Amino acid sequence: MKQIRFWIIAVLLLMCSTTVIVSCKSHRHPIVIAHTETEYVPQAPDYADTTMWVTRDDDPKGTGADVFYIVSTWEKDWQTGDGQVCHYADVWNPNHRRHMGIEINGVAEYMSHGNRFYAPFYRHSTIDGFVTMNEDTILRRTRLSMHDVCEAFDHFQQKRDKSRPFILAGFSQGGMAVVELLKHIDDETYRQLVAAYILGYKVSPEDTLTCPYIRPAKGEADTGVAICYNTVKDVKYVNPVIAATCIGINPVNWRTDDIPAQLHDTITVTLSPDYHVLVVEGYPGSEYRPYKNFINVGDIHSCEPWLYKECLEKNFAVRTRAWREKNSISQ
Repeated sequence: MKQIRFWIIAVLLLMCSTTVIVSCKSHRHPIVIAHTETEYVPQAPDYADTTMWVTRDDDPKGTGADVFYIVSTWEKDWQTGDGQVCHYADVWNPNHRRHMGIEINGVAEYMSHGNRFYAPFYRHSTIDGFVTMNEDTILRRTRLSMHDVCEAFDHFQQKRDKSRPFILAGFSQGGMAVVELLKHIDDETYRQLVAAYILGYKVSPEDTLTCPYIRPAKGEADTGVAICYNTVKDVKYVNPVIAATCIGINPVNWRTDDIPAQLHDTITVTLSPDYHVLVVEGYPGSEYRPYKNFINVGDIHSCEPWLYKECLEKNFAVRTRAWREKNSISQ
């Protein structure tokens, strides 16, 4: 009788929930994502379908890099027509792609200059998971998202001209994805890396210990390095789930000490050596409204891809040139 009861319970559990298993090289074991019948997981992207990409080729001379950009978080939790809750963007929903495209096309305006630009749509985790400020919830919900990014990158790497170097860049949840991609790549792929730009997200001590490819940038032109920065008005506003990082560099003067830099003549940007974040003066960031007391509340999280865009555009070219000179590839 006990055995019969056990099987009845097991069947009921299976009827009430489903499990999605995905894998990524950055994780030693397959990722198991369980969700109940009241939760909806959108259809996976097909990265052989050009609908899943925003691309630009602004490198007519063939002397630039291939930029792989990962977009940030654009969706809130939403419901399907039959009432199922979804914690992910739906890449097959034109409105969701349009939302992501706003940021992607904005950064492409400067990141694609002299380069070939590629940005995949992916099932990014909604903002609601991050607002919980619970690291376990964030990790659980972003596993599927990071799997999509790994799949997109593998497709990108398979199709592109591997004689060219590449750049990784991502903002917020996209910055998290850059960290995961550095855990995902192998030695051969790493040798093709100009630099990885982690904009508005953290690198943890555990990340640096477990991933040999996370090598903090020390200046303007070193290659194979990770560039990480987060912007605040004061160090007391460091967001622990986003910006509590162990590495950082000032993208205005490319220093890792506390010597300040001037941006646009009126903004002072200083790296805090203790917190590894950028402390800005003369810039209120008022165009970015606070969201649920989570971001833009003393931090200026939403400014990261935009405030320093001229610095980033120039630095892409500087590091790409340095990589090509180091690897003796024609300019």
